[in-house]
Amino acid sequence: MQRILLVFGTRPEAIKMAPLVRELLRYPDQFQTRVCVTAQHRAMLDQVLEFFDIKPDYDLNLMMPDQDLHGLTSSVITAMKPVLEDFKPDFVIVQGDTTTTAAAALAAFYLGIKVCHVEAGLRTHNKLAPFPEEINRRLTSVIADYHFAPTQSARENLLQENIPDERILVTGNTVVDALLLALEKVETSEDPDIDRVKKLSEGEEKIILVTGHRRENFGDGFENICRAIKEVAQNENVKIIYPVHLNPKVQRLVHERLDNQPNIHLLKPLSYPAFVWLMKRCYLILTDSGGIQEEAPVLGKPVLVMRDATERMEAVESGNVIMVGTDTAKIVSSCHDLLYESDLYHRMSQVHNPYGNGEASWLIVQHLREVTGDRETKKKIDC
Repeated sequence: MQRILLVFGTRPEAIKMAPLVRELLRYPDQFQTRVCVTAQHRAMLDQVLEFFDIKPDYDLNLMMPDQDLHGLTSSVITAMKPVLEDFKPDFVIVQGDTTTTAAAALAAFYLGIKVCHVEAGLRTHNKLAPFPEEINRRLTSVIADYHFAPTQSARENLLQENIPDERILVTGNTVVDALLLALEKVETSEDPDIDRVKKLSEGEEKIILVTGHRRENFGDGFENICRAIKEVAQNENVKIIYPVHLNPKVQRLVHERLDNQPNIHLLKPLSYPAFVWLMKRCYLILTDSGGIQEEAPVLGKPVLVMRDATERMEAVESGNVIMVGTDTAKIVSSCHDLLYESDLYHRMSQVHNPYGNGEASWLIVQHLREVTGDRETKKKIDC
């Protein structure tokens, strides 16, 4: 039996790892599966764990007020050592590009443990955008033994970095798996956040869902974004809903600029099911998030990305995403076009989803079954 440890620490990681945890637990005779959370994001992480009914076997509880990247990185590496020595996993699975991802992969490498990287191969080729995520995922790629790439483009990035082809599997993105699971659960969820956003969403207004938290946008970038949101809110028949990230720098500026503005509703961060419900209900999305660029195509929602570069060019190329950066005029004009040009909206909301069909977790687990000796699985994958 192979021992597998999944390590994650933030809400986006938990969302994308949840369906993989569920899939691995379907094979108790082949895998001894354990979950370790660093709690890099405590409250936001716990919401997702509860929603997907995941009970961590190890909870490092590393979140501290005003913790910087130096402190978090060293804390993850140090705290992971006793966990790895206790469980002695054959594989450590990490996801994406967080500090938890890179530090946990390094901790596993120090003990000679094989590392699997979910959502491998995303690149902007600019080490400062997004910061520090671009370097985190590059470091993880150097360490990882198996690379589960969400798209063919991600695979090509890895090949260009001399990752052996036989170590790469294109799977689609597990966020699609998670979203399809969530859409089923949301309909019967008793989450009070859903009731609140349902009430807030009443009426005929076109809802613009906003999220923003990227470090590289701090300063002038967020000032420009807030000016744009304020101007867009002046359009008739528009309602802007903005769940504001918990980062104090984001909270302070957004509330200073947008509190008590007509048609703008600033909320505390929503639970995952409520956020899924709101994504499904909204008219368009304005964001600097990475994961939303992958989720929105599943729901047929146009996305304006408030970043200068994206590691998810597939959604741009498919037509679901437009890059608007933090230029106030461009954000405002792009929102106006989507609000009032029905042909453009129709084209962006009807595109093909480039991130898979919800089978990424199944493909990953079947691959692990193959590499750990299940020859029947190899036959099924080859077919």
